[in-house]
Amino acid sequence: MSRLSLTLICVLGLAVAACDRSAPDEAQESGASATPSGQIDRSMAGELLPATNVRNLEGRELNLGALQGEPVLLNLWATWCAPCVKEMPMLDELATDYAGRLRVVTVSQDMGDTDRVAEFFAQGNYENLPTWIESEAELGFALGGGVLPTTVLYDARGQEIWRVTGDYDWSSEEARAAIDEALESGPA
Repeated sequence: MSRLSLTLICVLGLAVAACDRSAPDEAQESGASATPSGQIDRSMAGELLPATNVRNLEGRELNLGALQGEPVLLNLWATWCAPCVKEMPMLDELATDYAGRLRVVTVSQDMGDTDRVAEFFAQGNYENLPTWIESEAELGFALGGGVLPTTVLYDARGQEIWRVTGDYDWSSEEARAAIDEALESGPA
C-alpha cells in the first residue's frame, strides 16, 4: 500500500473520529474526543514539537521544528469542524494579547483546500493568526490522535507543556492563567 493511500485512509478515519460533516449541529458541537473536552492535559509534557512542514496560502513552507526559541501555541483545526471555528476568534485574541511572548500557530487540516481556508480567514478577519495548512494529516498523527481541535503549548525549547483536545474557552481566566504560568516558569 502506498504512503498516499495509507495517509488517505488515516485521514478518513480522523474525519470520522473528529467532526462529522453530515451530522446535525448538536453532534458537531460535542466533538468526538477520546478525552474530556476542555481539559488541560499534562500527560504528554516533554514531547518535542514535530518537525513537520506546513505551508501558507502563498505556498511558503515552515518547518514547525524550527520554531524553537519562543513559546508556541499550536492549534490543529479545520473549516468544517464547528468547535474549531468557535475557537478561532479566541485564538486570534490570544495572539494579539501575547504578541512578542507567545507565537500562536494555527494549522488547517482541510486537505489542501486553500480556497476554503482563504475564504474562512477573509470572512473572520483574523488579523493575528497565520494561515498554515498541512494537508497530509501527518501532524495530527504526530500529536497522537487527530481529534480536532487539538491545541498544544510548547516552551521555547520546543517541548510540550500541556495540551487541550476538543473544544476549549481560550478567553477564560483558566486558559490565561495556564498560559501565564507556563510562560513565567519558562523551560525547565
